Amino acid sequence: MWHNTKVTEILGIEYPILQGPFGGRLSSVELVAAVSNAGGLGGYGAYTLTPQEIIDIDQQIKAATGKPYNINLWVSDSDAINGTVSDAVYEQAVQQFRPYFEELSVPLPQKPAPFNARFESQVQVLLDIRPKVFSFVFGIPSADILEQCRAQGIITAGAATTLDEAIALENAGVDLIIASGFEAGGHRPSFLTSAETSMTGTFVLLQLIREKVKIPVIAAGGIADGKGIAAAMMLGASAAQVGTAFLACDESNASPAHRQMLFSDAAKYSTLSRAYTGRLGRGISNRITKETSGGELHFLPFPLQTTFISSLRAAAVEQQKWDMVYFWGGQIAPIIKHRKTSALMQSLIEETNACFNSSNAR
Repeated sequence: MWHNTKVTEILGIEYPILQGPFGGRLSSVELVAAVSNAGGLGGYGAYTLTPQEIIDIDQQIKAATGKPYNINLWVSDSDAINGTVSDAVYEQAVQQFRPYFEELSVPLPQKPAPFNARFESQVQVLLDIRPKVFSFVFGIPSADILEQCRAQGIITAGAATTLDEAIALENAGVDLIIASGFEAGGHRPSFLTSAETSMTGTFVLLQLIREKVKIPVIAAGGIADGKGIAAAMMLGASAAQVGTAFLACDESNASPAHRQMLFSDAAKYSTLSRAYTGRLGRGISNRITKETSGGELHFLPFPLQTTFISSLRAAAVEQQKWDMVYFWGGQIAPIIKHRKTSALMQSLIEETNACFNSSNAR
């Protein structure tokens, strides 16, 4: 059967369907539990959480499901040297974004305070609470951390946007590789070279990685239905990770406006931009992403750009200036259909079954 794979065996799940873990507080306990209880693997993006918040969320997940689940962190959570930038760099960003702040009558923010990396304290909590799966992006944890995961029985899964990154993950001893194509919504989790030079599509990336690595590969990016899952598995994936389709479900922590936008005609037009966080990520194209593309751009490094633009984003939401809000989403958004996680999971399973039954009948 198609759903009996190395990934389902390793993770102890019924179906090789993973829910993409959303950062920026878009994840929810309800969504994680719904996916895991339906036989997949729910995922919670925790990179913005404090250690205590991670503990609290983990307790809520454990209370909502007895099935395996995944907690995701960012290995590299800052691009700012010493956590800050010079006044000159800050002033360049101010000049670029001043018209938008003025249009919404929002005071220009002060230079963001220096950012202190959180990964080390976050991962220590993860080693204590011991989720079934610890997935990570933007790098590879230290050999010591990976060894502690093995000792604790925590399965590790690292995201790769290039073949070189996949090889590096395998050499480090990671258990699973998530092949993240450029179609995916959210940030491009590249770590060996710039995101702009890591633009391979999911199905090409999957085939390249399967040729060169021995550990199981999970396809991610541009998959939202059973046909996509079947196609990925025919190309050698041991599982598929679905992001945007789950983000659009009522159980996610996306705002009603965000979920509605994913079902709108605007979802046909996604783009990659650094304007909202300082790191390259995919969302629905808007006025700011269009006006800040190309040319000489002045964004603060991640995550200072997020802090800098947060008041502008809040005002745009409050004033319903949707053409100034960046709604995360992948290229596959125009085909999503389901608003309930249970219906989506059932559809993914039934459609994948149908694809393989049809293939076997030929």
